[in-house]
This record gives sequence, C-alpha cells and structure tokens, in this order.
Amino acid sequence: MCRLAAAMAVIATAVSCSTGGPSDVASPATPTAPASAAPVTAEINQLRDNYGRQIIAIQLTNTTSGPVTVLGAGLASPLFAGTIEWQGTPGGIELPPGQPKILPAQLRGPACGLSTQQVNKEPVNEEPVNEEPAVELRLAEAWGPGSAATVPAADPYGVLSRNNAEMCLAQAAAAVAAIRLEPELVVSADGQGALMGLTITPRSTPGAVNPGSKGTLTINWIDPTTLLAEDPSAPWPRSVSAAAGGAGQQYWLGIRPARCDPHAVAEDKVGTLLPLRVSVGGRDGVLRVDAGALLRGRIYEFITAACGRQ
Repeated sequence: MCRLAAAMAVIATAVSCSTGGPSDVASPATPTAPASAAPVTAEINQLRDNYGRQIIAIQLTNTTSGPVTVLGAGLASPLFAGTIEWQGTPGGIELPPGQPKILPAQLRGPACGLSTQQVNKEPVNEEPVNEEPAVELRLAEAWGPGSAATVPAADPYGVLSRNNAEMCLAQAAAAVAAIRLEPELVVSADGQGALMGLTITPRSTPGAVNPGSKGTLTINWIDPTTLLAEDPSAPWPRSVSAAAGGAGQQYWLGIRPARCDPHAVAEDKVGTLLPLRVSVGGRDGVLRVDAGALLRGRIYEFITAACGRQ
C-alpha cells in the first residue's frame, strides 16, 4: 500500500507539471509571407486594347506545386497617388502551379511633380525615387485566411513610367486646350481617301492643373497609326501652337489606309488613337487622341471599303 501511494503521488506530480492552463498556450499567429517566401511572383504589363483606358495588368505567377488563391491585390508605386487596386470577385482567383494569370487594375492619378529624370531613374541633383513598385496580396487556403504577402513587381517594359509620362502630359495639355477628333468623316469621290477634323479649343485662361505650362501647347507633328497613314494631298499640320485665351483652330487631316491585310480592322487595338507629338509645360511626348465610338466605326467602314477597291 505504501508503494502504491508513492507511485500515485509521482504520477500526480508529473501530470500537474506537464499540464498548463490557457495562459500557458501561445495563440497561433496570422500567417504573413515575406517576399522571399511568397508563393507568387509579380510583373506589370499592359494589353494593347487598354492603352487608352489607363488599365494595367498585374501578372501573378504561382511558384509553388499546389494551387494558391488570391483574394485581393494592390500595387503601390511612387509614380501614382494611392494604391492601384485589382477589383477582385468574391472568393478571389485561383492560380494553378506555374501558370501566370492577369489581374486588370485601373491606374490612379499620376504623381506629376516628379522630373523626367526621376521618373526614368536617371542621376540628377534632386532626390531620386528609390521606392520600387510592390504588390500587396491577400491570400487564402494553405497560407491561412487573411494571410498577407508583399512581393516586388517587375516592370520590364516600363509600363508605369510610360503611363505616368503620358497622363501627366495629358494633364498639362488639358490645362491649355481641349483637343478632339470630330465624329464626321468626309470620304473622297474615289473612296481611297478621307478627311477627319482635328479641333483645338483653348481654355480662357491657363488651368491650375499644371501652373508651369505657361499657357502654350505646340503640336510638333502627328504620327501615323497601324490603320491610318497621311494622305499627301491633304498633309497633316506641323508646328501648330495654341495658347490659353487664344482663338480655336480646326484642321482637316487627309487619311489613307496604312495597311490592307485581312486582319487590319478585325484585330485593331490602337489604330484609332491618333498620336500627337506635343510640347507643353516643359514636357515633350505623345498625346493620344481617341477617335470615339462614332468616328471609330466610320474609320473602320472607310478602311474596309478602300481596301476592297484596291
């Protein structure tokens, strides 16, 4: 009996030492994946039919051997104000192993206070922009509900810097004048050429969007597009200047088909975005003027008919 009592005392002591109360047990932390351990990589791109709409593609690639579900994604870049969000659907999107998927995201307003050298990361006397674009991800499944990962976003084609430059140029131009293509298209008698109207309407005073614009905009020349070429009989204007408070101007641009292969119209993405080479507010670049739905349809009809006659 003495030996039995001693054994029971030993067992009781062991149990009391090995059993802890609730305060002794650590709560599991919400999983957070650092960039080195993140299950995906990110790259920035842009589809051609989204050029005029300032929509970029956040391309994610699953680097694991199993599926990964992304519930949310947001891109942060010093070239744009605020986070560029992918508007995900309930339940997110599943990334199969090794297969890239594209998440479309609308760009936010551009940060136009940066110099051209800073945007392109060239050495200047000003403070450089060192922050690289990064994607914040909300993940599910194996990474835990609500888990997060931050991954650097490669931009091999300079999508962010190009869009920043074009959007800031457009802001500077809009502070001086409105530029539009008229919906009418005047087709020649032989059907091989046409005229479309380019209208410049100056603001009454220089806008506050870009105070450094000094109220003057110059169209240096106009580039052809994948669909539209210059008609030599009605050449496109060059070195045209418009000043805030000045008179409006209109030009008739002679156009001919730039190509007549069977896929010219069927596969068109940017053929009706007219590229103007402009200088305004200390910036030089391409200002793309959208033809709009009505003129776009008329251009397609003209190209199809003109090519059919050749």
